[in-house]
Amino acid sequence: MVSMLIGAMLGSLVAAAKLSPRGGLRFIGESYTTVFRGEPELLIIYLFYYGGTQVLTGVARSTGSIGSTDILNMPSFLGGVLAVGIISGAYQAEVFRGSFLAIHRGELEAARAYGMSAFQRFRLVIMPQVLRLAVPGLGNVWQLTIKDSALISVTGVAELMLTANKAARSTHHSLLFYTVAGILYLVMTSVSTPIFEKAERYTSRSFTRPK
Repeated sequence: MVSMLIGAMLGSLVAAAKLSPRGGLRFIGESYTTVFRGEPELLIIYLFYYGGTQVLTGVARSTGSIGSTDILNMPSFLGGVLAVGIISGAYQAEVFRGSFLAIHRGELEAARAYGMSAFQRFRLVIMPQVLRLAVPGLGNVWQLTIKDSALISVTGVAELMLTANKAARSTHHSLLFYTVAGILYLVMTSVSTPIFEKAERYTSRSFTRPK
């Protein structure tokens, strides 16, 4: 959930950058989505955790906070959550961008003709439609994020996959514990599906024509 929220904030900013008329912002947005959608998720998690440890250690040594032989580790949970959140943000950015581009241009022109300010157009026209169009795509990103969360076990975070791995290695009942872990992941993704379907109906309520 935390990673999804981080991804939503980053995705919104990156989508705005990719839609910006300024070439520099578009380049930054395109670079972000290209890198974090194109690289393996596990590699990004390793870079954030082990690379973050190296950066924190270097900063702490330069300020004299620790000795020259000491190491300041990146917190496992923080490194894993940030990595998965940034990956999620790259996918959410494309969902938000595509949703904005799907809005009929005539509606935005009509809002300007009515004299709406930029904030009013965003709040009353753009945001409701972007949410309506983005919910199905966000449901897919949510399921990808749940599955990516299994990868942060490599940082030592005691999440489901790491717990199953430890249980399997200590009891030698690998089939049992990995099967249980698979079932639990399936339950989480299955439970989230009707939630997003309900959210899709809710955000579309003002756009549904009466029969």
